[in-house]
Amino acid sequence: MKAAKVTIEPATKEDASLLAKVVGMAVGEEKVRKSSGAFFSAILEELAQREDSPYSYRHALVARVDGKSAGGIIGYDGDALPRLRLATQEVIRKHTGKEPRLDWETEGGEFYLDSVSVLPEFRGLGIGKKLVLALCEKAYQEGHACVGLLVEPENKGADALYRALGFEEVGRRRFLGSDMYHLQRKKPQA
Repeated sequence: MKAAKVTIEPATKEDASLLAKVVGMAVGEEKVRKSSGAFFSAILEELAQREDSPYSYRHALVARVDGKSAGGIIGYDGDALPRLRLATQEVIRKHTGKEPRLDWETEGGEFYLDSVSVLPEFRGLGIGKKLVLALCEKAYQEGHACVGLLVEPENKGADALYRALGFEEVGRRRFLGSDMYHLQRKKPQA
């Protein structure tokens, strides 16, 4: 049996549907639906197609297995969140007619790993680990000193993976109704 070829590459606009799934799986459909209603899938896909949103394809890497889309990761400069958040609010208002109330998941001083997910049929190939490491490397190359993320304490598998990759708890944060660990991974010293 031939080993699967896994590649990690920058996302394109054509990956918007995949990126919408990535965010939905990472955050949890129920939580996304709570903030953006029944239109959550259309909202996430539109945000992934835009260049000015936190969920933009420009902030994403995708994994492919033998050329098939397998998962993705989205991350951005925490200093940019106030500007990027404007697109999210605009798109949610357009689809729902309501003013969204969004929690702040990051702040300046860190490159924020927003969402990472692997499609179920491709799990167990180490793709999540490869995506996280690739995003960290991208952040460090862009001059960021650390990568931060939030993870629910109940998500033992993700928490264990992040800690095994060198992320350390720096605090707690409430996000989308849940108390979460705030983890950071510092740039390795040369």
